[in-house]
Amino acid sequence: MADLPSSNLESLKKEAAERAALLVQPGMRVGLGSGSTSKYAILAIGRRFQAGELAGVVGVATSEASDTLARSLGLSVETLDPRPLDLAIDGADEIDPHLNLIKGLGGALLREKLTEVQARRLVIIADHSKLVTRLGEKAPLPVEIARFGFLSTLERLRALGLGGRLRQPGAQPYLTDNGNYIFDAQLPETFDAAALERTLKGTLGVVETGFFLGMAERAFVAAPEGVLELERA
Repeated sequence: MADLPSSNLESLKKEAAERAALLVQPGMRVGLGSGSTSKYAILAIGRRFQAGELAGVVGVATSEASDTLARSLGLSVETLDPRPLDLAIDGADEIDPHLNLIKGLGGALLREKLTEVQARRLVIIADHSKLVTRLGEKAPLPVEIARFGFLSTLERLRALGLGGRLRQPGAQPYLTDNGNYIFDAQLPETFDAAALERTLKGTLGVVETGFFLGMAERAFVAAPEGVLELERA
């Protein structure tokens, strides 16, 4: 696929987000994703709500920023509880041909997974640069780790054969909304994602990973030829 000028890409991302937002119906409980593309979806849902199309819709936000934005649009936002969500809409950092995902470059992976695992339907919005033939092709795998004893946790992760680094954009390590650190792991060319997910989740000090496997039902992808709609087989 040819690259698009950033202005055209942003326009298509907005269109993809608006397509996803049309799936929201009155009375739904909706998971509100995080990041720049998800912001467009929240804005589109907010516009429909303000126009009187979405009475009774309640949002469950996956980040503090998404919570603040949704409330500013007049949407009702609740904390996550055991009730299922009708729908969740979010972005992704990588999407493989089976709609398995890597998420978490924005740092909200734990709240995103906790929320979206309870959704009856998870719909992804992204631009075509996020499409890959295998996970880890372009992006690292974010792994959220506890701050306490993090150096020991990093040693355990490296002992698994994972390269990568602690996310540190400035003088101090990046902090998630949950007060944890993130290790951005470089994945090998060949691996079993489900097996690696199990291994990582069983590693002391690991809180959550950015693997979202078998969760997404559909993806709206902004591409040079327009918005593509992909569905998981």
